[in-house]
Amino acid sequence: MPVIRDIPLSLKTKEVLRREGFRGYSKIRPEIKSLILELLASVKNAHLLEPVMAYGIYSITEMSHRQLSLEGNGVVHGPLLPSLLPEAKELAAVVCTIGPKLEKQVTNYINRDEPLRGVLLDGIGSAAVDSLTQEVCKFMTGEASARGYQASSPINPGMPGLPITEQWQLLEMVPAREIGVRLTSSGIMVPRKSTSMVIGIGPQMTTWTRAEVCAYCSLRKTCPYRIQA
Repeated sequence: MPVIRDIPLSLKTKEVLRREGFRGYSKIRPEIKSLILELLASVKNAHLLEPVMAYGIYSITEMSHRQLSLEGNGVVHGPLLPSLLPEAKELAAVVCTIGPKLEKQVTNYINRDEPLRGVLLDGIGSAAVDSLTQEVCKFMTGEASARGYQASSPINPGMPGLPITEQWQLLEMVPAREIGVRLTSSGIMVPRKSTSMVIGIGPQMTTWTRAEVCAYCSLRKTCPYRIQA
């Protein structure tokens, strides 16, 4: 079960602004623009991002309408995977994180009574996780291609049909401790700027855009972070 470190991330201004809840660059006050640029520079100069992923690829041994059974007696519950990935031959489990440094700096800003810096830096961290997810998908597409297959889009615990409680199973399927990721007793990922996902590998895998995911979300009309097609 490999670990991949030093993953290059691209923090595009548009994605950062979306994660800050802004819809248009021209509508942002000049002092906010300057602060965002300052914080982006500090993220780079202080090396606050330590992107890393841990993954495992498992053969699917049985598929029912409620779960996938994997080699080694692993089971992922929920009807979403069988419905989306009926042709899948393998399932990749992935846990990735940007590490704890940025999160600690956010806390420092809040404790120093600089909440605006803390909120803006937190948004930059969320944009970094989005970029990391894209890089993970590119990597898994390459892994699938090497097997003569295709890779599906990522599916995250908490999506309808894949219970959030399945994160416990996913963290058992990869060397999560090796990259410093764990779950609290209530199921919250630590560091917070982390994510878990599964990706189907096989012929004719289903893919979708992030805008399509947002279009079906129950919060699509109110979420400030939504992506529009």
